[in-house]
Amino acid sequence: MAWGGFSVGATLLHWALLKAALVSPMMESVSVPLSAAVLAAAGLFQFTPLKHACLTSCRSPWGAVLNPSSASSAMREGLRYGAFCVGCCWVLMALLFVAGVMNLLWIAVIAAYVIAEKWAPGAEWFSRAVGALLCLAAVAVFGMGLP
Repeated sequence: MAWGGFSVGATLLHWALLKAALVSPMMESVSVPLSAAVLAAAGLFQFTPLKHACLTSCRSPWGAVLNPSSASSAMREGLRYGAFCVGCCWVLMALLFVAGVMNLLWIAVIAAYVIAEKWAPGAEWFSRAVGALLCLAAVAVFGMGLP
């Protein structure tokens, strides 16, 4: 349900960006400022305490999932866990507005990164390194004028 809600929001945002002619009909950015802003936001978010808190909670759902006291408790815990997962990954999904929402290569790259970030031991340095690379990419995109 958490990801479903996120998907509705992303779809509405996509329609607004399409109407504003900031993305192409192929669902990729045609705006240098939009691309640079999304890359910078994704990069900076990797350094925030919110990202760290959501990622920490998203990594370990087993206590709540395996021991629910009731069906409503299980649903509440599932939504809570889903919210943490959306919280740590939403901005990475926003990168698809830059690369193209239907670009299967970038979807696979982002999915592989999310899996590595979630399951690799000591992934905090990895998140920060990717954050720095995304910030550098934002500067490069803005500097070169490439959407």
